[in-house]
Amino acid sequence: MKKNKKFVLAIVFILLTALVAALVRFVDVAAIGPEGTKIGLSGVNKAVHDLTGVNMTLYKITECLGYAALLLAAAFAAVGLWQLITRRSFSRVDPEILLLGGLYAAVLALYVIFEKVIVNYRPILMPDGEGPEASFPSSHTMLACTILGSAIIVLPKYVKKKGLCTLLQTACAGMMAALVIGRFASGVHWLTDILAGICISTALLLLFSGILERLQAQKGKR
Repeated sequence: MKKNKKFVLAIVFILLTALVAALVRFVDVAAIGPEGTKIGLSGVNKAVHDLTGVNMTLYKITECLGYAALLLAAAFAAVGLWQLITRRSFSRVDPEILLLGGLYAAVLALYVIFEKVIVNYRPILMPDGEGPEASFPSSHTMLACTILGSAIIVLPKYVKKKGLCTLLQTACAGMMAALVIGRFASGVHWLTDILAGICISTALLLLFSGILERLQAQKGKR
């Protein structure tokens, strides 16, 4: 029942993402972005953006945190490659690593899709940009939260010392919180972009955790 609940919650967060996207496209839409770009829930989004302002220092910090998350993903990928080479079979690679690969592929696919299917644009023109850039969802939030959140889930498998494992999990959670808060406060996204990024990553993590638990249960029955 607990496992089924995770899949149900994942669907709820997917629907929440769709709801936010619909609101941004159709409710209280106004041309308040750069070069007359439009955003829904304009009253709320503008009020929040006026409150936070723009802080490029925070933006650069979150960029660095994002790169750190990518390095973590690369470390798990290296573990998977090592297992594949030494064990000589995909079927003998840890299910956690294979699922992580699928999770990374899913979030990358979503990143590409939202770069092509533009829901709305950033509230500012980026210094190195050539014009308005896609902003929904916050891909940085989505990517980093998915990578760091999944690391928290699988770390107990690979770090056997409980104290060290807890420390690493806490570090991942702290990085995740710092990245989301920093990205929001930097002012390079609308509030709804950040919320959508959180909803999507939460849905992906719930699916990842639910599938992993099912695989582990099946393995335990053999």
